[in-house]
Amino acid sequence: MRGYTRGDAARICGVSLARLRYWERTALLEPSLRGGSERAFGFRDLLSVKKVRALLDHGVPLRRIRRSMQDLRRRVPELERPLGALRVWAKGSSRVVIRHDGVLLEPDGQMVLDFAGTGDGNVVAPLVGRRLAIEPSALHQQRALEWFERGCKLDSDRTTYGDAIEAYERALRADPEFADAHCNLGSVYFNQDRRTTAKACFARALEVDPHHVEAHLNLATLLEDEERYQSALGHYKAALAVDPLQPDIRVSLALLFDRLGLPRKAREHWRRYLQLDPSGSWADLAHRRLTD
Repeated sequence: MRGYTRGDAARICGVSLARLRYWERTALLEPSLRGGSERAFGFRDLLSVKKVRALLDHGVPLRRIRRSMQDLRRRVPELERPLGALRVWAKGSSRVVIRHDGVLLEPDGQMVLDFAGTGDGNVVAPLVGRRLAIEPSALHQQRALEWFERGCKLDSDRTTYGDAIEAYERALRADPEFADAHCNLGSVYFNQDRRTTAKACFARALEVDPHHVEAHLNLATLLEDEERYQSALGHYKAALAVDPLQPDIRVSLALLFDRLGLPRKAREHWRRYLQLDPSGSWADLAHRRLTD
């Protein structure tokens, strides 16, 4: 299998690893390359990641991208890659359309008329309009997603940590059970060296979703720093049980077993890491550990 790891895809496409994992977990994206039980991103997958980022940068809400994908899969099943068909209607607009068989369509199947005749005009008329009834709970989830996406845009820059915290907190006020928001909020607090608060956020994420890989890994890192090695090991193993194909978990376990003076167990994870990511950033160290 040849392709790009999740970390490579995040770096190439300019998105955070946490954001990319969230898109995968919510079925917006899925790596298409498989070799046995392993998965990797192909070149066309990278284009899909970049398309999501471009749509978000144009102001298209994540919920609309996801709903458009669902509509296209249902109404135009012959489209091999529906995400790649989405486009912003015009500069300054957050409306998305597709062109299929020479016809301009809304993703929900409604035809639109381009009176400008270019596909880039500003005058568009739907042949049939409709209003969607949205349940109050869905509205809260939509607001939570909007604030979560805003937090993702702000949490990688130290100068905007405060704004990121506010965005994630507002997401959680709209949806207190949003595990990814709890986890990302904890990461911002961790980067501010507010470890006690960060730990509480990761613990809350796991209360909401006991299988949340990033929360397990982040909490394990904090516990390892506190020399609570057995507790850290438990969280690393919990993360591994959920996602056995994530190379970073193997690295964390190998380093911890090396630290505990258990080289045989460490080598087991270094070996598995190289099987998963033979050219990764930890590959040189893994080779050295295996030949020591």
